[in-house]
This record gives sequence, C-alpha cells and structure tokens, in this order.
Amino acid sequence: MSTINHLRHLPGHAAFLLVIAVLCAATGTQAAPMPPGESLAPMLEHVLPAVVNISTRSTVRLRPNPLLDDPIFRRFFQLPDVQPSERQSESRGSGVIVDARHGYILTNHHVVEDADEITVTLHDRRSFPARVVGQDSEVDIALLQIDAGDLTALPIADSDALRVGDFVVAIGNPFGLGQTVTYGIVSALGRSGLGIEGFENFIQTDASINPGNSGGALVTTQGQLVGINTAILGPSGASVGIGFAIPSNMASASMQQLAEHGEIRRGQLGVVIQDLTPELAAAFGRQGNGGAIIAKVVPGSAADQAGLAAGDIVVAVNGKPMRSGGALRNAIGLQQVGERMTLDIIRNGRPRTLHATVASPAQVPAEAGRMRDRLAGAVLGVLPPGHPLTGRGPGVQVLDVEHGSPAWQTGLRAGDVIVAVNRQAVSDVAGVQAALKRSPDSLSLDIRRGNTALSIFVQG
Repeated sequence: MSTINHLRHLPGHAAFLLVIAVLCAATGTQAAPMPPGESLAPMLEHVLPAVVNISTRSTVRLRPNPLLDDPIFRRFFQLPDVQPSERQSESRGSGVIVDARHGYILTNHHVVEDADEITVTLHDRRSFPARVVGQDSEVDIALLQIDAGDLTALPIADSDALRVGDFVVAIGNPFGLGQTVTYGIVSALGRSGLGIEGFENFIQTDASINPGNSGGALVTTQGQLVGINTAILGPSGASVGIGFAIPSNMASASMQQLAEHGEIRRGQLGVVIQDLTPELAAAFGRQGNGGAIIAKVVPGSAADQAGLAAGDIVVAVNGKPMRSGGALRNAIGLQQVGERMTLDIIRNGRPRTLHATVASPAQVPAEAGRMRDRLAGAVLGVLPPGHPLTGRGPGVQVLDVEHGSPAWQTGLRAGDVIVAVNRQAVSDVAGVQAALKRSPDSLSLDIRRGNTALSIFVQG
C-alpha cells in the first residue's frame, strides 16, 4: 500500500512514503534525445548556478499532555501551571532562481512553511537571508526573494509542450548532500488524485528525486525549466523512479500573483464538477473517453450568471481540451479574480460556447462538501447586504442544504448563520476552510438560527 506525505517520515509500519520534492521548468520546444556518448555537462554549466540550496530554522511548540490543560485536574493533584515547551527545528530543500534582477526564487510551500529563518546558498557558496514574498499552499509553491547581485536565472518554459518520453534532468539537494543531478524521462503527464495538493496536475518522472530535492528544478536536456519537484513514491522515503513535479505553467500562474499581490487571489465560478465516466457519457449519449461534467451550479454564482447548467459537459476552457474533472478544477482555480473564461460545452448533444467572469471567493457561494465530508450537501456564502447580522460580527450564511445529505444529518439548515468553526470566528468561506483544516478529527459549529444560538459538535 502506498501513502502520501510531505517529506515527513511515517511510522515504521508504513510500507511506503510519498516524499515532497520540486520539479523545475521546461521548454516550449521538445527535448531532443541525447546521442550515445554525448555529455550533459555543457548544459549543466549554464543551469546549475540557477539552482540553490535552502535551509530553514523554525520554532516548534511541544504540546503537553491534554490533562495538564485541565485546571480541575491540576488543582486536584496540586500541579503547577505548565508552560508550553519549545524546540528548534531545521530542514533543507532546494529552489530555482527565476528572476535575477529581482532576486526571485521559486520553491515549495512545504519547504519554508512556518520557518522563522530562511537561508539561501548559491552554487558559488554565497549565502543570503531570504524573505517570503508569498505562498500558495494549494499548489505547494512559495516565492522567495534575496538581495544579491550576479545571479543566474532559468527561463520558465511551456510545460504543456512536454510529451511522455521526453528526457529531463532533476537538480536539487537530496538528503542535504549538496547540489546533485539525476537524469530520466517524463513517465506520465497530468497525474492527479494523489491527495497531496488542492490543485494537482503533476509531471511524473523516473529521474531520481529524494528528500531535499523539494523545490528543485526539473529541466529539459536543453536546460529549460519545466517543473518544480514536489513528491516521490518509494519505500522508506527513497526514490524508486516514481517522482512528481508541479508543471512550470501552474507554478508560473501562482508566482505571478505572488509577485504582484503577495498573496493568491484565486477566482471561483461556483460549480460542482465530476469526471465524465463511461457510464455518464453513455447516459448523455456522448462518444469518447474522459471529460468533465457540471453536477451542480450554485445559485447566484458566476457560473449561474454565465448560463452554465447541471448536466453541461465542458470540453474546453480557453481553447484547451478538458479531459477530466481535475483538469477543469485546475483551469478554474488558476484563474485570477476578474479574468474572463471561454467555455466550450455540450448541452443536450449540441455544442455551445459560454463566457464567464471569474469571481472572488467572497462573492461565490461554496460547496461545503469540498471542505469536509460532514458538511457535504451545504452551500455557503457571505452575508448579503440587508441581512440582520450584516455588520454586527462574523458570520457565513448557509444558502442551501440538500435533504438527507451529511450536512443535513449534522443539523445544518438553509438560513443558518455559522459564526464560528472549531471555536474560530469566521466571516467568509475561506475562513471556514482554514478553521476546518486546523482540526481534522472533529467538527464544532456555533450557529445563529433566527434569534436562537445553537452549537453543533460532531466527533470524527
């Protein structure tokens, strides 16, 4: 059995570990096969100065026994107040210089997450403190900046031009050994469903990737950046030739927003998406394999305003074919707020073209089921102007709850206002998502229903 993990070792009984690494960038042209006896050294002489080592230092708070947090327990046994203890943690990863003038470096979010200090060491052994410009946890990308001169940057190429079988080179800092180069091919494209990130469209490669390669570069034999290494699948965290990287196009979309805004302003349409399975395709009388179907449109959302309807089959977005529900989710999620999308759809067997303007998450009601199974079937949105609670404190409105759904069984009803999730006050859908992530094993909701205050608690 395989398991997925972001460079954290699993207990000894686990059979496999999926370790996070980074795929570097690729080119708009196809990588040429290497003739027998030809060396990669000339290309690497230009590429290696653009790949850096990253070391971080962070403070980890150690949680005491939960019983010691109970004042009654402490009073009964006459125990003193326990102060939380801390320890220093260090980790290593890799990064890629993508803008020499501004000192921008791409790496993984998980490499620098919660770091108090970040140090970047260049190929020529110079070291610089780095600041985090911004992070995109959903894609696992972080943009760093250093104040340094005489830098070498790699151009970011079109990862959509990659083909299975193209030769690639992975460069990083495995196990903290220092800069290391491995060679292989693109084994597969568009890998998703691994449960590593919110948006998955991984390049799979058999170039050896190991812990410490995270944030490093995957390049073509021509020295062009095509991805950021992010994960491997192998026994005890070692490479067995199954590595995954974030395509450069996806990483670039995040990087542009981070450089401009310091944060991700990801847009939403307000749809529930499913893969177009052979059974669904037969039911809709459609030939061919793969695709994405709209299962539900949230009332009042950007999708609703654009004319999308449940049952529509999306075949292309902005001219790019959509072969799965995951591909459609990525296409929507990587758009910025306010961008206009062209959707080619099939409705009742006839082709149509619709145009939608991507809305802010605060303006789009969200399917709560995407956040947590216990809330599946609920549609959430911000409090509208004129609502009695608008401006009087936090709150997220429950717009709809499907009868018999997990959210219905939990006790949620349309019209409820959720004011806190897991004891965290929430004012928008993003706040609900963040609060749910902090406590994956339980769910507590503080609700206003008319003039009544309710609390719902669900264990597990």
